[in-house]
Amino acid sequence: MHLLMTISSKSIVHEDVKMSSDGESDPPSSSDGTQSPVKVRLRNKKISTEDINKRLSLPADIRLPDSYLEKFNLISPALFEQPISRRLRRVSLSEIGFGKLETYIKLDKLGEGTYATVYKGRSKLTDNLVALKEIRLEHEEGAPCTAIREVSLLKDLKHANIVTLHDIIHTQKSLTLVFEYLDKDLKQYLDDCGNVIHVHNVKLFLFQLLRGLSYCHRRKVLHRDLKPQNLLINERGELKLADFGLARAKSIPTKTYSNEVVTLWYRPPDILLGIHCCYGMGVGCIFYEMVTGRPLFPGSTVEEELHFIFKLLGTPTEQSWPGITSNDEFVAYNYPQYRAERLSNHTPRLNIEGVELLSKFLQFEGKKRISADESMTHRYFSNLGNRVRALPDTTSIFSLPEIQLEKEAIRPTVTPDTGNTHTLN
Repeated sequence: MHLLMTISSKSIVHEDVKMSSDGESDPPSSSDGTQSPVKVRLRNKKISTEDINKRLSLPADIRLPDSYLEKFNLISPALFEQPISRRLRRVSLSEIGFGKLETYIKLDKLGEGTYATVYKGRSKLTDNLVALKEIRLEHEEGAPCTAIREVSLLKDLKHANIVTLHDIIHTQKSLTLVFEYLDKDLKQYLDDCGNVIHVHNVKLFLFQLLRGLSYCHRRKVLHRDLKPQNLLINERGELKLADFGLARAKSIPTKTYSNEVVTLWYRPPDILLGIHCCYGMGVGCIFYEMVTGRPLFPGSTVEEELHFIFKLLGTPTEQSWPGITSNDEFVAYNYPQYRAERLSNHTPRLNIEGVELLSKFLQFEGKKRISADESMTHRYFSNLGNRVRALPDTTSIFSLPEIQLEKEAIRPTVTPDTGNTHTLN
């Protein structure tokens, strides 16, 4: 099980804008030898500490969804004129905790971030495994906002492809979110397979990702932190969206869009250039990574990321992307005039239908990218049958006998057994 504790923000869209499929997080490093399908030579560009802090900071205008505020009689006209105050954050947090620390036992530490630590745990009541996301509350600017968002959204999102929030525990020092436990994330799954996932399983994982995103979009929620580490997978092959601490409700004005949010590797070019519109490219990047075993655009800076994108898809022109030549950042970078390469040359394991769907995700303009809902009807998924698209929201696709996960050539993993267990405190 792997729950991410990234420090980004999330996004929103207008009522009349078609939602695509995408996400965000803090920038990873490409210094680990990861190679892109395209080779790019760049000039060295220094990034100041101020720029880095800006890219990792939460937006100043975080707001709660209406339904959550109404529940505690906190809604008022003035609330939407100003960012959430520290007092309001604290009042909200004090109302949402209802579980008890003594109910759970910590087993293993799974990961740690700036504001939170995730543990593998067990419920004393049910004996089921759980994931305990323990958020420290001494960081007043970050943790409370993301915690309130994650709780308020997940309590209303009930879907087979979205991680389940079982319990909430609030104390003076911490807020602990108790999630269902899943064995690993997509990145770990890739590693265990030696970066070669069975092509049929790629299709099943992609369909489940789109199914979860489509549900979110219908509920007016946009998950802006899509990446393999935020997609959890259990032994059955069920894939679930996780880490909604950065999600945004659709009702928040579009002027709060930020180009300082998404993990660089999964950012679309419009967000990188500060052009505010809906998302869509992140799903394509994840699709490509599942098929090839490597990131599509592993840039370490915005400039490098855009070079990778333009080297593969071609440098945009006024004809291919109206208005791009008026974008100050695009003009300042002065990119070479690359010609688009064939996606099929980089995805030999993908059939014609798969390459076609991938190309629909990898469009420059958000409005031209295929939506999650439209994607599920694409002919790439035709061999899954019609029944898989008619399932109730809370029913797994694996409830259908015709949907089966293919056996992977999984490399054996060794998990050190410390033997230490202790009560959550």
